Amino acid sequence: MDLAIIDQTKAGVNQYHQDLVRCVLDYAGKYLKLPDNTEMSVTFMNNEEIHQYNKKYRGIDKPTDVISFAIEEDGDDFPVLPDELMDAELAKNIGDILVSVDIINSQAEYLGHSYERELGFLVVHGFLHLNGYDHMLGDAEEKEMFDLQREILDNYGLKR
Repeated sequence: MDLAIIDQTKAGVNQYHQDLVRCVLDYAGKYLKLPDNTEMSVTFMNNEEIHQYNKKYRGIDKPTDVISFAIEEDGDDFPVLPDELMDAELAKNIGDILVSVDIINSQAEYLGHSYERELGFLVVHGFLHLNGYDHMLGDAEEKEMFDLQREILDNYGLKR
């Protein structure tokens, strides 16, 4: 997976946690059988920044833990490409995930598990949203998404 990690926090997200995000999302991509050239980004930010995104794009005037912006690639707006590129397998960008590092800390403490487990949970949660899973569509969809999320995290080794 081609993953861009952007750190907008003042304190900085350490290399260990960035590597963990890369590994967990690579594992999740393989678990869903996505092509290796799938692209996406994860942006770490603080509560103030994610609050602004939550307010602007979701109409919710408070910070949240994770927001996913999926890129829809349906339609006929495909650019004209030279013949040599038409045969190449083009990368597919599935979207962007925004994560509040402030909320990772507080939720991990509240739930009594590690920072790493909460970090993994949030990025996999956002990743599943980018891939069409949505727990807000009903009970069956919620169960499917959360079961898959738990499977990925447990099989990766980030158990509660």
